[in-house]
Amino acid sequence: MATQQTIAEGAAPRVPLLYDPRVRGIAYQILVFVGLFAFVYWIIGNTTANLQRANIASGFGFLQGRAGFDIGDSLVAYSSDSTYGRALYVGFLNTLRVAILGIITATIVGFVIGIGRLSKNWLINRICLVYVEVFRNIPPLLVIFFWYFGVLSVLPLPRDSIELPFGSYLNSRGFYFPKFLWGEGAGLIALALGLALVFIWFVRRWAAKRQAATGDRFPVLWTSLGLLIGLPLLAFVVTGFPLSFQFPALSTFNLQGGIQVRPEFLSLYLALSFYTAAFIAEIVRAGVLGVSHGQSEAAHALGLRNRPTLRLVVIPQALRIIIPPLTSQYLNLTKNSSLAVAIGYPDLVATGGTTLNQTGQAIEIVAIWLIVYLGLSLATAAFMNWYNARKALVER
Repeated sequence: MATQQTIAEGAAPRVPLLYDPRVRGIAYQILVFVGLFAFVYWIIGNTTANLQRANIASGFGFLQGRAGFDIGDSLVAYSSDSTYGRALYVGFLNTLRVAILGIITATIVGFVIGIGRLSKNWLINRICLVYVEVFRNIPPLLVIFFWYFGVLSVLPLPRDSIELPFGSYLNSRGFYFPKFLWGEGAGLIALALGLALVFIWFVRRWAAKRQAATGDRFPVLWTSLGLLIGLPLLAFVVTGFPLSFQFPALSTFNLQGGIQVRPEFLSLYLALSFYTAAFIAEIVRAGVLGVSHGQSEAAHALGLRNRPTLRLVVIPQALRIIIPPLTSQYLNLTKNSSLAVAIGYPDLVATGGTTLNQTGQAIEIVAIWLIVYLGLSLATAAFMNWYNARKALVER
């Protein structure tokens, strides 16, 4: 009687724990976690035993040891007496330099080629098409070899250097250009440059609010250029022109003075930039084609010409399509910089490989590689996600 009353009242029948989906789900998760923990514990134990058997000390204490090898291209002070940690830091800075400069150059070239692919001029359209198809279908390592062995290695020797404007030279040992020597008072110029950037940020925000409220556009570009050039130039004049130049000069066997950009860096930088630009060009072309043609027609109906229409109407809307896949290309360029080891450029992988060969600390070096490249990739993705959110369409 009680059972019939319970069923009549609509109470759910009691399910055994073995057949309860919620309990089974929790049990499966616990089993997976325990299995994963046991696997990691076994890996660590096995690795530790193998290291002890090979008489290899684990840990990162080796980073304080003397490196004993030279690095030809360094952004900071380094010698063979520096530590392994310093050598890896030099490699990290070299990787960062290639990644940042490569991303900037690839973005500019990619946008130009992508817009050129949409040009109604037959010659421009075909040239851009050939560029994209050639670079997009060649492995990046082959492009690096092309620039290193096919272009820079065949340049003349230092005694027959190609003389370029502004006291610069180009030969098989790299690109040489004058070195800036700042004197007393140069800090005021840097301060003026920082103030100019702050003023530009405020001007852009004020101009955006003004346009949203009144519809009137403010010449932000020319104002920004005036601030960016005018304030540092004014500080430069006030401080008495505290700048001199050290020009490269030809000696017996090589050029002395100035700044040398080695062919290894040039090869890697140019190869990654032009290779990645081919993929960015297709992303830009797809983004522009993704904007409704009615937007361009509406802009033309308001009296805008082709160039302002592209810059003010089409590109801002196309960025919402372009930015997500563009992030992947930035990540690919950063990771492809590890191919520098093929031509002897001392990036993080090359300096880490030399350190690994001398110390035998394979696990620690590989861990450093993983952490650095993961950190660079996450930082790039975070910045691009933030920029994508800024460009997203805001509902009113």
